Amino acid sequence: MSLIRPSHILSSYYAPRGHHRMYALGAELAQLYLAPTDKLIGIIGDAGSGKSALIRGMFPGLDLTNDDNGVYIRPLPILDINDSPFSFFTPHTYHLDIRFENGFTQMSELADAIADALHKGKRVVVEHFDLVYPLLGANANLLIGVGEQILISRPSLFGPEPDEIKQAVYQSLRYRLMAHTAEDICEMFINEHDLKRAVHGDVRHGFSLIYNEDKPEIDLLELERKVNEVIAADLPVTYVDDSHITIGDSLQECDGPRVHVHRTGQIENFRLMHHFIYDKFKRNYVLVGCVGEHSDTLLKALDQRRQRPGWQ
Repeated sequence: MSLIRPSHILSSYYAPRGHHRMYALGAELAQLYLAPTDKLIGIIGDAGSGKSALIRGMFPGLDLTNDDNGVYIRPLPILDINDSPFSFFTPHTYHLDIRFENGFTQMSELADAIADALHKGKRVVVEHFDLVYPLLGANANLLIGVGEQILISRPSLFGPEPDEIKQAVYQSLRYRLMAHTAEDICEMFINEHDLKRAVHGDVRHGFSLIYNEDKPEIDLLELERKVNEVIAADLPVTYVDDSHITIGDSLQECDGPRVHVHRTGQIENFRLMHHFIYDKFKRNYVLVGCVGEHSDTLLKALDQRRQRPGWQ
């Protein structure tokens, strides 16, 4: 019997920026939602959404067959279960990326390998689960979508279906890419001292930088103007390594280097709140930026909540 309450249908979390925050969230989600009896784990999300980092957080030590550094495990371990003379000693948990592996192996063969591994009591973590689901004839025990938010579902006979999760996370990912890129551009114009003491946070279709105790001396109107100048210049945003990107010719430190738009001009309607929000309970000051077609409305809504009695 599952350790998880059967009434659980869907939970959501902001998909955080940076590998370390994603690892930490993955570990938390595994503790909260993953049961020993869960054998089929379906992961859904577009390229660059952070699926691999989430999987590493949830399953420490698991060999990912589509390593981000371009090292691909061959032959695919899950296809070797029956052929191994030491099948008793084969791993307990397998990983495969359906979108990648389908370039080398027929979808039906991948589905059969997954079914066989499950029959042998193995756990299988499947990226792009939506692609193989029609051939499996069974939904995942735990279904996880990664977009602007991370959606965690324990599907029942009545859903949710993988395509429902896919539709939600694929549509929302663009806001996360825009927001993270806008956040990095903001950091180009914040002095090193204020940058190092900022804690990164998340809001819907945006980001926040949180400062404890002392409010930084930042002209937010001027900062917004400078960021929008960089956006209007339509500069290329390029991955360099696991801790750096370039924005035009500028090298920037970044702990989520793959989660960006390709050019600054793809950021839509960037706005900063023109004052810091003060949280008297946590005693910190919060800088908030939003992107997308409703950024002004989102900022106004956040500011109105801040003005409720008891907040200041």
